[in-house]
Amino acid sequence: MTQPQPQAQRERSARPTPAPTVPFLLRWAVFLGAVLCWEPAARAQHSVYFPPPLRIARHARDLWFSGPAGHLFLTADAVGTILPSLGRMAAGFTLAAVAGIALGIAVGRSRRAYALCNPVLQFARAVPPPALVPVFVVVFDVGTPMQVASIVFGAVWPVLVNSAEGARATDPLRLQVAAVLRLTTPERLWFLILPSALPRIFAGLRLSLSLCLILMVFSELLPGSADGIGFTLTDAQTRSDLLTVWSALLLLGALGYLLNTGLLALEKRLVGTVSSPGPSAGRTA
Repeated sequence: MTQPQPQAQRERSARPTPAPTVPFLLRWAVFLGAVLCWEPAARAQHSVYFPPPLRIARHARDLWFSGPAGHLFLTADAVGTILPSLGRMAAGFTLAAVAGIALGIAVGRSRRAYALCNPVLQFARAVPPPALVPVFVVVFDVGTPMQVASIVFGAVWPVLVNSAEGARATDPLRLQVAAVLRLTTPERLWFLILPSALPRIFAGLRLSLSLCLILMVFSELLPGSADGIGFTLTDAQTRSDLLTVWSALLLLGALGYLLNTGLLALEKRLVGTVSSPGPSAGRTA
């Protein structure tokens, strides 16, 4: 006859096994291998179109990150190039995230509103933001407002659609329990709907962040731009300064990786806190 397991042993066996941590060098093995292949190949070809990666990194450091330590090693060119781009991207991403989450939750919690708005959402998200540049120029004029507007328009749809889907996926049983407990609408939103929709919201935010980076560069390629990474790309291409072009591409890749890493860390912290059971969950089960 099998004896029942002690409560502590059952709790330990019920806990999920943590995934093994991939070593840092193993995660970067493909990237390092590509760089190690690129370096001797570029030096052997002596082509101005494909300079060695070490030369690109050295040029990027001299161009943007060789300033004084009191200014975080940023040069004057970095202040005039990187910071304006990051400011536009941050403004566009923040507006897209706030508007997308608020409208998505509102639409997702009403079946009638979702049925009425879904065709409009699908139509609007299919329109490429570059196609609306003439409209943005007329409405906002050339400059930062037009650039931020183009970023917001292109980045809001992933957040909005995923927030609506996440809100619709809230467990009906939990909503019934909330009705029995007579929770107010803000309490249901804060304690039930938002935690349930949080994984889908972060999925939309990751897509939106990538689009913000792309649209930020595109908005700075338009006539009338005077600063930013996209403007630097256009100016360097006009002057046939291919080393600066490659340096700007390297900078964009590094920024995209750092921003995505930060968002993933925030998602892991918030979603893990919401989804992980509390100290009494094991005892209650």
